[in-house]
Amino acid sequence: MSALPRDIAMNAGIETVWRTVAHFVVHPPPAEWRDQLARRLGRRPRRVGLWTELAMFGARRCLDIADEAALPQGARLRVASKRGAWGATYTGLEQLDAGLPMPFTFMQSQPALMLAEVGRCLEWQGDASFMLCRDPERLLQLAKLGASSDGLLFGLVEEERNEELPRTEWWRLMPA
Repeated sequence: MSALPRDIAMNAGIETVWRTVAHFVVHPPPAEWRDQLARRLGRRPRRVGLWTELAMFGARRCLDIADEAALPQGARLRVASKRGAWGATYTGLEQLDAGLPMPFTFMQSQPALMLAEVGRCLEWQGDASFMLCRDPERLLQLAKLGASSDGLLFGLVEEERNEELPRTEWWRLMPA
C-alpha cells in the first residue's frame, strides 16, 4: 500500500501535481503505542475505542513527521477502512442482543466520533469524511478533487480481525 498516493490527480480537467510531505505506517503498532499517544496528547483518550485510537495515533504521528503542530484549517481529512470500527460494532450488537441498553460501545462504533477525536488531537476543525471501501486508491482520487492549497491528510485504519493485525497508515499530501 505504500505506493497508494499517485503523484498526479485529475482536478476538473486540470492536472494537479501532489507531493507526499509525510508518510507514516505501523502494521502492527508497537506494544507501547497507546502510551506514546497519551504522552504526545498530554492526556489519555477517554471513551473511544481501539479503531479511533489507532486513527488518532497514526494521524498525529504523520503530522509530527510533516513537522506540523496542527493540521491547517483549510486542509481536508479523509479516512478509509474496509470494516471501520468492526470490534466495537460487533460488541455493541452482542450487548444489544443480550438486552443491554446502548452503551459507550455503540458510540465507539461511529465514524463521526472517530473523525471528531482525530480533529481534536490535531487541533483542527474542517472538512472531514470517512468511507468504508475496498478501493482506497479511488477514495484518494476523490479526496484530492477540489482540495485547497492546505492539502490533505489521508489515512487507512484497520482493527485486528481474524488473522489480520491492526494497521494505521497516513499520508500528508500537498499540491506541488
